[in-house]
Amino acid sequence: MRHIFIINPKAGKKKGAKLLEENIRKLDVPYEIVYTKQAGDAHRIAQEAAEGGDEVRIYACGGDGTLNEVVNGAAGYGNAAVTNVPLGTGNDFLKLFGKENKARFTDLKALSEGPQAAMDLIDCNGHLGLNTVCAGLDARIAADKDKYNGLPLVSGIGAYAISAVANALFKSISQPMTVDMGDFHYEGEGTIICVCSGRYYGGGFMPVGDNMPDDGLLETLVVRKVSRLTFFRLIGEYGKGRYAKYPDLIQYDQGDGVTVRSPQELVAAVDGEILRSHELNIRLSDKKINFFYPAGLNYEPKV
Repeated sequence: MRHIFIINPKAGKKKGAKLLEENIRKLDVPYEIVYTKQAGDAHRIAQEAAEGGDEVRIYACGGDGTLNEVVNGAAGYGNAAVTNVPLGTGNDFLKLFGKENKARFTDLKALSEGPQAAMDLIDCNGHLGLNTVCAGLDARIAADKDKYNGLPLVSGIGAYAISAVANALFKSISQPMTVDMGDFHYEGEGTIICVCSGRYYGGGFMPVGDNMPDDGLLETLVVRKVSRLTFFRLIGEYGKGRYAKYPDLIQYDQGDGVTVRSPQELVAAVDGEILRSHELNIRLSDKKINFFYPAGLNYEPKV
């Protein structure tokens, strides 16, 4: 079996990539180390490795963006499996295995020998996501968070929080949209659309806490128009998965996805990667991705 480490040298701390390479060279398995140089490299390298036909384990060494590229390259290939070695600030998908267990994914020996599971994927206008797809205010917050990452003492969830405040206070919270989701049809102002296969996004938000990433179902939340006061009052509740307490504000569905249209441009974040369109077709993909992880961990919900 081949083991390919795709390292994003721009993710996380500068010394992280060098230390990781030193640890890779201690492994007693056939390995390859490839550094990305520009956007799209991880996708291309993963796809070429998967297309080769040999059994291969691909390590996305970076943040959620690096993992997303690798997933899009290897999706649908049964001979390939992927994982995430955390170098980034978020690594939201790994929280599925317990937020306290992120460091376990830096134990390369345990990771290389670990089990794997076939995970569902979300298709948003042809771009695949392993974790979540959000649209509306949440996505605009995600799109703007990098503006604040460079501020002193600000990174990760802090940048996300600042972006949330800036977008909610100084921009329109909702926008006109039409939403079709199973038997649910809605026309009016909408604030957030969130489609989950994983559980966490935005550095720590958990809008649906009991879903499984391999059950062939997507969990979707549609947040109708809310005032700024209501937004700030309920955002903590939303982030803790307490949507069921607010049925007049939040529509929940478990199914195969949602279609959203708007006369205004919609911003979507697919595992943090930004897309823009007037129509978003978000569906359960017919492709799967094998994801491997250290033995002893599991992704059963803890709620």
